[in-house]
Amino acid sequence: MKHTVVKVGTGVLTRDSDGQLDGASLVRLVTGLADLVASGQPCILVSSGAVGAGISELGLDSYPNDVPSRQACAAVGQSRLMHIYQNLFGNFGLRVAQVLLTADDFRDDARRARLSDTLTRLSQFPDVIPIINENDSVAVEELSVGDNDMLSARVANLVGARLLVLLSNIDGLMPPESDQIIEYVNDVESVLDYARAGKGRFSIGGMASKLKAVKYAVDSGIETVIANGRKPSHLLDISEGQGYCTRFAARKPKA
Repeated sequence: MKHTVVKVGTGVLTRDSDGQLDGASLVRLVTGLADLVASGQPCILVSSGAVGAGISELGLDSYPNDVPSRQACAAVGQSRLMHIYQNLFGNFGLRVAQVLLTADDFRDDARRARLSDTLTRLSQFPDVIPIINENDSVAVEELSVGDNDMLSARVANLVGARLLVLLSNIDGLMPPESDQIIEYVNDVESVLDYARAGKGRFSIGGMASKLKAVKYAVDSGIETVIANGRKPSHLLDISEGQGYCTRFAARKPKA
């Protein structure tokens, strides 16, 4: 069975008030992913949160403006984040595998092939959840633009995923001047200007980043969803074509 790739951002994993990791949110996320695995669906998690975790560990009160400080936060926070994931997934009899990437892992053909081989081999262990993040302690370009949304789309394309789920802190994509989400989008280009300004104090991306990733994924033939990461119990419903979210149709390949 093809993978479901789930991306979760810093805004879901941390409290906006102080940047501390939100333990309850992490428990809900891991429970939702464990339900997916129990249903027989292999999953890959693309997880932000390392910089946010490092911010709280280092006692900072806001997202650093300079890249070296962000890298330092990532170096401290990544190990803490993985330790938490290891303990939480362990409650469900699942193991985790850490994979840290940079943009060069996709640009260079040899490195891309090795990454593909690694993920393929990991997929042969159904109780292992690959957890992917940017290697933020060295990836200056990614830290500058906040590209984990696009990273998840590239991973989904690499493994030939059946579904990409982008978990945000809202229920889905909302048109301008409306608080009601659009539940189905057949043509992503028609909604690219719906991105709203704003993001969490401790996060980098936003809806514009997500829509860019959505376009990349659907153009690669992968159905994509934007859903509320604070309600990950809906992941199983979403994977079955249901759930309250915005669903973007995959673009059919040209004949």
